Amino acid sequence: MPLYKTLKVNETTKVLIWKIEESLENLNKGITLTTHCQNRVDGMKSELHKRGFMSIRHLLAEEGYVDADLYYDKLGKPHLKDGTFISITHSFIFTGIILSKTKHVGIDIEKQRDKIVRIAHKFTTVEDYKNINNEDELIRKLTIVWGAKEALYKIYEQEGLSFLQHIYVDDFTFDAAKTTATITYKNKKSTYRIYFLEFEGFMCTYAMDQVIN
Repeated sequence: MPLYKTLKVNETTKVLIWKIEESLENLNKGITLTTHCQNRVDGMKSELHKRGFMSIRHLLAEEGYVDADLYYDKLGKPHLKDGTFISITHSFIFTGIILSKTKHVGIDIEKQRDKIVRIAHKFTTVEDYKNINNEDELIRKLTIVWGAKEALYKIYEQEGLSFLQHIYVDDFTFDAAKTTATITYKNKKSTYRIYFLEFEGFMCTYAMDQVIN
């Protein structure tokens, strides 16, 4: 079973990452889906999406959960019936979840691609990166910023929240592997802790409440 990485963030928070290497047939073994989720899988056109969906159920199983323990609210945000906070991500051959007993959490995995430079103006202030002359470094940094904002959106998830206007990620160094970020929306300011790690051309970024208002 390719459980790729497990990170213990703190006593109550854990990240699990799966590398999708098995066939769909093998991923189906040992997993029982609800009727709703089985219909979702059956309706997926992409084989990789199906395998990603099933690999997430294996990640849940690693922590003692079954598919029926997971449900989604009207905005599409996942929840666990026991009240544990959860966030889910899927990018190409990697899937990941973050679980926390005490904190709102969000996670995002992104493949590092030069496309991020072309769309950067849609989610961040590009002038903040004008001094980065190395393109690989720029791609890495922008991928972290995008991933941080994706993770934060998954935590906050309110209609009208803008990556560009409402979410700000503080500057960071790669060696630090962490930073902070702020969401300012509807006269409310919330601060979060951001962590990131890099593997096989992908970047995983995850966020949690810092509880500073």
